[in-house]
Amino acid sequence: MRRLNVYVIALGAFLTGTAELAVAGVLPALADDLRISIAMAGQFVTAYSLAFAIGTPVLVTLTSRMGRKRVMIGSLAVFVAGCALTCFSAGYVPLLVARVLLGLGAGVYSVVAVSSAARLVPPDKMGGAISAIGFAFGSALTLGVPLGIAVTEAWGWRAIFSVLGLVSLLILLALVRMLPPIAGDDPAPFRAQLRATREPAIFSGFVLSFLLCAGNALLLTYLTAYLNDILSLDASGIGAAMFVLGVFSMIGSRAGGFGVDRWGANRTIAITVALSMGALAVLPAVASASIAGLVMLALWMFSLFATAPALQTYFIRQAPGAADFVLGFNTSVIHLGTAAGAAAGGALANAASTVSYHPWLAGLTYVLGLAAACLSFSLQKRKAHRRVR
Repeated sequence: MRRLNVYVIALGAFLTGTAELAVAGVLPALADDLRISIAMAGQFVTAYSLAFAIGTPVLVTLTSRMGRKRVMIGSLAVFVAGCALTCFSAGYVPLLVARVLLGLGAGVYSVVAVSSAARLVPPDKMGGAISAIGFAFGSALTLGVPLGIAVTEAWGWRAIFSVLGLVSLLILLALVRMLPPIAGDDPAPFRAQLRATREPAIFSGFVLSFLLCAGNALLLTYLTAYLNDILSLDASGIGAAMFVLGVFSMIGSRAGGFGVDRWGANRTIAITVALSMGALAVLPAVASASIAGLVMLALWMFSLFATAPALQTYFIRQAPGAADFVLGFNTSVIHLGTAAGAAAGGALANAASTVSYHPWLAGLTYVLGLAAACLSFSLQKRKAHRRVR
Protein backbone atom coordinates (compact mmCIF):
# COMPACT_ATOMS: atom_id res chain seq x y z
CA MET A 1 0.00 0.00 0.00
CA ARG A 2 2.83 2.42 0.86
CA ARG A 3 4.43 1.82 -2.55
CA LEU A 4 1.05 2.51 -4.20
CA ASN A 5 0.87 5.77 -2.24
CA VAL A 6 4.29 6.74 -3.59
CA TYR A 7 3.07 6.11 -7.14
CA VAL A 8 -0.05 8.22 -6.57
CA ILE A 9 2.13 11.06 -5.26
CA ALA A 10 4.41 10.62 -8.29
CA LEU A 11 1.44 10.91 -10.67
CA GLY A 12 0.66 14.28 -9.07
CA ALA A 13 4.29 15.27 -9.73
CA PHE A 14 3.86 14.26 -13.39
CA LEU A 15 0.84 16.55 -13.71
CA THR A 16 2.50 19.54 -12.04
CA GLY A 17 5.63 19.02 -14.12
CA THR A 18 3.56 18.92 -17.31
CA ALA A 19 1.90 22.23 -16.40
CA GLU A 20 5.33 23.84 -16.09
CA LEU A 21 6.72 22.50 -19.36
CA ALA A 22 3.59 22.52 -21.55
CA VAL A 23 3.43 26.31 -21.88
CA ALA A 24 6.70 26.40 -23.83
CA GLY A 25 5.19 24.00 -26.37
CA VAL A 26 1.93 25.93 -26.79
CA LEU A 27 3.33 29.48 -26.53
CA PRO A 28 2.70 30.41 -30.21
CA ALA A 29 -0.92 29.21 -30.05
CA LEU A 30 -1.45 31.03 -26.75
CA ALA A 31 0.02 34.27 -28.15
CA ASP A 32 -2.17 34.07 -31.28
CA ASP A 33 -5.32 33.44 -29.25
CA LEU A 34 -4.67 36.38 -26.90
CA ARG A 35 -3.36 38.58 -29.75
CA ILE A 36 -0.13 39.34 -27.95
CA SER A 37 3.53 39.02 -28.92
CA ILE A 38 5.61 35.95 -28.19
CA ALA A 39 7.68 38.12 -25.83
CA MET A 40 4.58 39.03 -23.80
CA ALA A 41 3.44 35.41 -23.81
CA GLY A 42 6.88 34.46 -22.52
CA GLN A 43 6.09 36.37 -19.33
CA PHE A 44 3.74 33.52 -18.41
CA VAL A 45 6.86 31.36 -18.04
CA THR A 46 8.57 34.10 -16.02
CA ALA A 47 5.56 34.51 -13.68
CA TYR A 48 5.46 30.76 -13.06
CA SER A 49 9.20 30.53 -12.40
CA LEU A 50 9.26 33.49 -10.01
CA ALA A 51 6.28 32.15 -8.05
CA PHE A 52 7.94 28.73 -7.93
CA ALA A 53 11.37 30.02 -6.88
CA ILE A 54 10.33 32.71 -4.40
CA GLY A 55 7.02 31.38 -3.08
CA THR A 56 8.02 27.76 -2.54
CA PRO A 57 10.55 28.18 0.32
CA VAL A 58 8.30 30.75 2.02
CA LEU A 59 5.18 28.57 1.91
CA VAL A 60 7.11 25.42 2.83
CA THR A 61 8.44 27.24 5.89
CA LEU A 62 5.00 28.52 6.92
CA THR A 63 3.53 25.02 6.63
CA SER A 64 6.53 23.09 7.98
CA ARG A 65 4.75 21.91 11.15
CA MET A 66 1.57 20.85 9.38
CA GLY A 67 1.01 17.24 8.38
CA ARG A 68 2.47 16.53 4.97
CA LYS A 69 -0.79 15.01 3.77
CA ARG A 70 -2.66 18.26 4.43
CA VAL A 71 0.02 20.33 2.72
CA MET A 72 0.07 18.12 -0.37
CA ILE A 73 -3.71 18.21 -0.65
CA GLY A 74 -3.73 21.99 -0.14
CA SER A 75 -1.00 22.62 -2.72
CA LEU A 76 -2.74 20.39 -5.23
CA ALA A 77 -6.00 22.29 -4.58
CA VAL A 78 -4.17 25.56 -5.41
CA PHE A 79 -2.84 23.89 -8.55
CA VAL A 80 -6.36 22.81 -9.60
CA ALA A 81 -7.59 26.38 -8.99
CA GLY A 82 -4.79 27.66 -11.23
CA CYS A 83 -5.83 25.24 -13.98
CA ALA A 84 -9.46 26.36 -13.68
CA LEU A 85 -8.54 30.05 -13.82
CA THR A 86 -6.36 29.35 -16.87
CA CYS A 87 -9.28 27.68 -18.65
CA PHE A 88 -11.82 30.43 -17.97
CA SER A 89 -9.64 33.56 -18.17
CA ALA A 90 -9.89 35.68 -21.29
CA GLY A 91 -7.43 38.43 -20.39
CA TYR A 92 -3.69 38.74 -19.96
CA VAL A 93 -3.61 39.72 -16.27
CA PRO A 94 -5.93 36.90 -15.06
CA LEU A 95 -3.72 34.42 -16.91
CA LEU A 96 -0.64 35.84 -15.19
CA VAL A 97 -2.42 35.33 -11.86
CA ALA A 98 -3.28 31.78 -12.91
CA ARG A 99 0.37 31.08 -13.71
CA VAL A 100 1.37 32.38 -10.25
CA LEU A 101 -1.16 30.01 -8.64
CA LEU A 102 0.15 27.12 -10.72
CA GLY A 103 3.75 27.97 -9.77
CA LEU A 104 2.94 28.17 -6.06
CA GLY A 105 0.89 24.95 -6.05
CA ALA A 106 3.40 23.00 -8.12
CA GLY A 107 6.39 24.33 -6.18
CA VAL A 108 5.09 23.34 -2.75
CA TYR A 109 3.79 20.01 -4.05
CA SER A 110 7.13 19.12 -5.66
CA VAL A 111 9.05 19.68 -2.41
CA VAL A 112 6.56 17.99 -0.10
CA ALA A 113 6.11 15.08 -2.53
CA VAL A 114 9.82 14.24 -2.29
CA SER A 115 10.01 14.37 1.50
CA SER A 116 6.69 12.53 1.91
CA ALA A 117 7.73 9.73 -0.42
CA ALA A 118 10.95 9.38 1.59
CA ARG A 119 8.97 9.14 4.85
CA LEU A 120 6.59 6.49 3.53
CA VAL A 121 9.31 3.86 3.01
CA PRO A 122 12.09 2.31 5.13
CA PRO A 123 15.41 4.22 5.15
CA ASP A 124 17.09 1.67 2.87
CA LYS A 125 14.38 2.25 0.22
CA MET A 126 14.48 6.05 0.36
CA GLY A 127 16.43 6.45 -2.88
CA GLY A 128 13.93 4.39 -4.86
CA ALA A 129 10.97 6.34 -3.49
CA ILE A 130 12.58 9.70 -4.30
CA SER A 131 13.59 8.50 -7.76
CA ALA A 132 9.93 7.64 -8.46
CA ILE A 133 9.15 11.35 -8.09
CA GLY A 134 12.10 12.23 -10.33
CA PHE A 135 10.89 9.65 -12.85
CA ALA A 136 7.52 11.44 -12.89
CA PHE A 137 9.15 14.78 -13.70
CA GLY A 138 11.23 13.12 -16.42
CA SER A 139 8.05 11.61 -17.83
CA ALA A 140 6.53 15.09 -17.99
CA LEU A 141 9.37 16.10 -20.32
CA THR A 142 9.13 12.94 -22.44
CA LEU A 143 5.38 12.36 -22.54
CA GLY A 144 3.61 15.33 -20.99
CA VAL A 145 4.85 18.01 -23.38
CA PRO A 146 4.15 16.06 -26.63
CA LEU A 147 0.71 15.10 -25.28
CA GLY A 148 0.07 18.74 -24.40
CA ILE A 149 0.98 19.85 -27.92
CA ALA A 150 -1.25 17.14 -29.43
CA VAL A 151 -4.21 18.12 -27.24
CA THR A 152 -3.65 21.79 -28.11
CA GLU A 153 -3.65 21.07 -31.84
CA ALA A 154 -6.88 19.08 -31.54
CA TRP A 155 -8.91 21.21 -29.08
CA GLY A 156 -6.95 24.39 -28.33
CA TRP A 157 -4.42 25.36 -25.67
CA ARG A 158 -6.99 25.66 -22.87
CA ALA A 159 -7.90 21.99 -23.24
CA ILE A 160 -4.57 20.80 -21.83
CA PHE A 161 -5.19 22.73 -18.61
CA SER A 162 -8.74 21.35 -18.43
CA VAL A 163 -7.30 17.82 -18.58
CA LEU A 164 -4.57 18.64 -16.05
CA GLY A 165 -7.09 20.18 -13.66
CA LEU A 166 -9.55 17.29 -13.84
CA VAL A 167 -6.91 14.57 -13.42
CA SER A 168 -5.25 16.54 -10.61
CA LEU A 169 -8.62 16.72 -8.85
CA LEU A 170 -8.85 12.92 -9.05
CA ILE A 171 -5.33 12.60 -7.62
CA LEU A 172 -6.31 15.00 -4.83
CA LEU A 173 -9.30 12.82 -3.93
CA ALA A 174 -7.10 9.71 -4.03
CA LEU A 175 -4.64 11.34 -1.63
CA VAL A 176 -7.48 12.25 0.73
CA ARG A 177 -8.70 8.66 0.78
CA MET A 178 -5.49 6.63 0.58
CA LEU A 179 -2.62 8.57 2.10
CA PRO A 180 -1.83 7.94 5.80
CA PRO A 181 -0.93 10.86 8.09
CA ILE A 182 2.66 12.01 7.53
CA ALA A 183 4.37 14.18 10.14
CA GLY A 184 5.84 17.54 9.24
CA ASP A 185 9.29 18.81 10.18
CA ASP A 186 10.32 18.99 13.82
CA PRO A 187 8.87 22.04 15.61
CA ALA A 188 11.48 24.79 15.26
CA PRO A 189 11.46 28.57 14.79
CA PHE A 190 12.31 30.01 11.40
CA ARG A 191 15.79 31.06 12.54
CA ALA A 192 16.59 27.51 13.59
CA GLN A 193 15.49 26.17 10.21
CA LEU A 194 17.46 28.87 8.42
CA ARG A 195 20.49 27.90 10.51
CA ALA A 196 20.34 24.44 8.93
CA THR A 197 21.04 25.97 5.51
CA ARG A 198 24.25 27.49 6.91
CA GLU A 199 25.62 24.12 8.02
CA PRO A 200 28.89 23.81 6.03
CA ALA A 201 27.98 20.41 4.54
CA ILE A 202 24.53 21.63 3.47
CA PHE A 203 25.73 25.01 2.19
CA SER A 204 28.41 23.38 0.05
CA GLY A 205 25.66 21.01 -1.16
CA PHE A 206 23.74 24.09 -2.33
CA VAL A 207 26.84 25.22 -4.20
CA LEU A 208 26.95 21.81 -5.87
CA SER A 209 23.26 22.07 -6.76
CA PHE A 210 23.73 25.57 -8.22
CA LEU A 211 26.70 24.50 -10.36
CA LEU A 212 24.99 21.34 -11.62
CA CYS A 213 21.85 23.25 -12.61
CA ALA A 214 23.90 25.97 -14.28
CA GLY A 215 25.76 23.32 -16.29
CA ASN A 216 22.53 21.56 -17.19
CA ALA A 217 20.86 24.79 -18.36
CA LEU A 218 23.96 25.83 -20.31
CA LEU A 219 23.36 23.00 -22.75
CA LEU A 220 19.68 22.16 -22.25
CA THR A 221 18.53 25.69 -23.13
CA TYR A 222 20.38 25.50 -26.45
CA LEU A 223 19.97 21.77 -27.05
CA THR A 224 17.67 22.18 -30.06
CA ALA A 225 20.18 24.54 -31.65
CA TYR A 226 23.01 22.08 -30.89
CA LEU A 227 21.11 19.19 -32.46
CA ASN A 228 20.37 21.26 -35.55
CA ASP A 229 23.58 23.24 -36.05
CA ILE A 230 26.22 20.84 -34.76
CA LEU A 231 24.72 17.35 -35.19
CA SER A 232 22.93 18.40 -38.43
CA LEU A 233 19.52 16.96 -37.51
CA ASP A 234 16.37 18.17 -39.27
CA ALA A 235 13.06 18.93 -37.52
CA SER A 236 11.87 15.31 -37.46
CA GLY A 237 15.27 14.11 -36.32
CA ILE A 238 15.29 16.66 -33.49
CA GLY A 239 11.83 15.48 -32.37
CA ALA A 240 12.96 11.85 -32.32
CA ALA A 241 16.19 12.77 -30.52
CA MET A 242 14.34 14.73 -27.84
CA PHE A 243 12.05 11.75 -27.24
CA VAL A 244 15.01 9.37 -26.90
CA LEU A 245 16.80 11.77 -24.56
CA GLY A 246 13.63 12.04 -22.49
CA VAL A 247 13.50 8.25 -22.19
CA PHE A 248 17.11 8.23 -20.96
CA SER A 249 16.22 10.90 -18.40
CA MET A 250 13.46 8.66 -17.05
CA ILE A 251 15.82 5.66 -16.89
CA GLY A 252 18.41 7.84 -15.18
CA SER A 253 15.95 8.89 -12.46
CA ARG A 254 15.22 5.28 -11.57
CA ALA A 255 18.89 4.28 -11.82
CA GLY A 256 19.83 7.11 -9.46
CA GLY A 257 17.38 5.81 -6.86
CA PHE A 258 18.77 2.30 -7.25
CA GLY A 259 22.29 3.66 -6.83
CA VAL A 260 21.37 5.49 -3.62
CA ASP A 261 19.83 2.36 -2.09
CA ARG A 262 22.75 0.19 -3.22
CA TRP A 263 25.83 2.41 -2.79
CA GLY A 264 24.66 5.48 -0.87
CA ALA A 265 23.98 9.07 -1.89
CA ASN A 266 27.60 10.28 -1.75
CA ARG A 267 29.02 7.66 -4.08
CA THR A 268 26.08 7.96 -6.48
CA ILE A 269 26.53 11.75 -6.71
CA ALA A 270 30.26 11.39 -7.38
CA ILE A 271 29.77 8.72 -10.07
CA THR A 272 26.94 10.48 -11.91
CA VAL A 273 28.61 13.91 -11.91
CA ALA A 274 31.80 12.29 -13.23
CA LEU A 275 29.74 10.61 -15.98
CA SER A 276 28.24 13.98 -16.95
CA MET A 277 31.74 15.48 -17.13
CA GLY A 278 33.05 12.62 -19.23
CA ALA A 279 30.14 12.65 -21.69
CA LEU A 280 30.44 16.40 -22.33
CA ALA A 281 34.23 16.22 -22.61
CA VAL A 282 33.92 13.63 -25.40
CA LEU A 283 30.88 15.17 -27.13
CA PRO A 284 32.65 17.91 -29.16
CA ALA A 285 35.19 15.37 -30.43
CA VAL A 286 32.49 13.10 -31.91
CA ALA A 287 30.01 15.81 -32.96
CA SER A 288 30.77 15.23 -36.64
CA ALA A 289 29.16 11.77 -36.30
CA SER A 290 25.51 12.31 -35.39
CA ILE A 291 24.98 8.87 -33.83
CA ALA A 292 28.08 9.12 -31.63
CA GLY A 293 27.05 12.61 -30.58
CA LEU A 294 23.56 11.40 -29.64
CA VAL A 295 25.09 8.56 -27.61
CA MET A 296 27.11 11.08 -25.59
CA LEU A 297 24.05 13.28 -25.12
CA ALA A 298 22.02 10.26 -23.98
CA LEU A 299 24.72 9.35 -21.44
CA TRP A 300 24.74 12.97 -20.25
CA MET A 301 20.96 13.07 -19.90
CA PHE A 302 20.98 9.74 -18.05
CA SER A 303 23.63 10.88 -15.58
CA LEU A 304 22.21 14.32 -14.83
CA PHE A 305 18.78 12.86 -14.00
CA ALA A 306 20.43 10.10 -11.95
CA THR A 307 22.14 12.76 -9.83
CA ALA A 308 18.84 14.38 -8.75
CA PRO A 309 17.46 11.67 -6.39
CA ALA A 310 20.91 11.18 -4.89
CA LEU A 311 21.27 14.90 -4.12
CA GLN A 312 17.76 15.11 -2.66
CA THR A 313 18.44 12.09 -0.48
CA TYR A 314 21.72 13.69 0.63
CA PHE A 315 19.89 16.85 1.76
CA ILE A 316 17.19 14.89 3.60
CA ARG A 317 19.78 12.87 5.51
CA GLN A 318 21.82 15.97 6.37
CA ALA A 319 18.82 17.84 7.80
CA PRO A 320 16.21 15.25 8.87
CA GLY A 321 14.49 17.73 11.20
CA ALA A 322 14.20 20.47 8.56
CA ALA A 323 14.09 18.43 5.34
CA ASP A 324 11.23 20.29 3.70
CA PHE A 325 12.76 23.69 4.43
CA VAL A 326 16.14 22.62 3.02
CA LEU A 327 14.53 21.07 -0.07
CA GLY A 328 12.43 24.20 -0.54
CA PHE A 329 15.52 26.40 -0.26
CA ASN A 330 17.26 24.15 -2.77
CA THR A 331 14.35 24.73 -5.18
CA SER A 332 15.30 28.42 -5.25
CA VAL A 333 18.96 27.47 -5.72
CA ILE A 334 17.96 25.26 -8.68
CA HIS A 335 16.08 28.10 -10.38
CA LEU A 336 18.94 30.53 -9.77
CA GLY A 337 21.41 28.05 -11.22
CA THR A 338 19.16 27.45 -14.21
CA ALA A 339 18.85 31.18 -14.85
CA ALA A 340 22.62 31.68 -14.53
CA GLY A 341 23.37 28.77 -16.88
CA ALA A 342 20.90 29.96 -19.51
CA ALA A 343 22.35 33.48 -19.34
CA ALA A 344 25.93 32.19 -19.61
CA GLY A 345 24.93 30.02 -22.56
CA GLY A 346 23.40 33.03 -24.30
CA ALA A 347 26.51 35.12 -23.71
CA LEU A 348 28.74 32.34 -25.07
CA ALA A 349 26.55 31.88 -28.14
CA ASN A 350 26.70 35.63 -28.87
CA ALA A 351 30.45 35.79 -28.34
CA ALA A 352 31.33 32.70 -30.38
CA SER A 353 28.45 32.82 -32.90
CA THR A 354 28.06 29.08 -32.36
CA VAL A 355 26.85 26.63 -29.73
CA SER A 356 29.69 24.17 -30.36
CA TYR A 357 31.56 25.26 -27.19
CA HIS A 358 28.60 24.87 -24.83
CA PRO A 359 29.43 21.25 -23.82
CA TRP A 360 32.92 22.30 -22.69
CA LEU A 361 31.68 25.21 -20.57
CA ALA A 362 28.96 23.00 -19.08
CA GLY A 363 31.57 20.32 -18.37
CA LEU A 364 33.73 22.89 -16.59
CA THR A 365 30.84 23.74 -14.24
CA TYR A 366 30.54 20.02 -13.47
CA VAL A 367 34.24 19.93 -12.57
CA LEU A 368 33.62 22.75 -10.10
CA GLY A 369 30.48 20.95 -8.92
CA LEU A 370 32.43 17.76 -8.24
CA ALA A 371 34.92 19.79 -6.19
CA ALA A 372 32.00 21.23 -4.18
CA ALA A 373 30.64 17.69 -3.69
CA CYS A 374 33.98 16.43 -2.37
CA LEU A 375 34.14 19.39 0.02
CA SER A 376 30.59 18.73 1.23
CA PHE A 377 31.31 15.04 1.80
CA SER A 378 34.46 15.90 3.72
CA LEU A 379 32.58 18.37 5.94
CA GLN A 380 29.86 15.78 6.48
CA LYS A 381 32.41 13.20 7.68
CA ARG A 382 34.07 15.75 9.95
CA LYS A 383 30.71 16.58 11.52
CA ALA A 384 29.98 12.87 12.03
CA HIS A 385 33.35 12.38 13.75
CA ARG A 386 32.62 15.26 16.11
CA ARG A 387 29.30 13.67 17.05
CA VAL A 388 30.99 10.36 17.83
CA ARG A 389 33.43 12.11 20.18
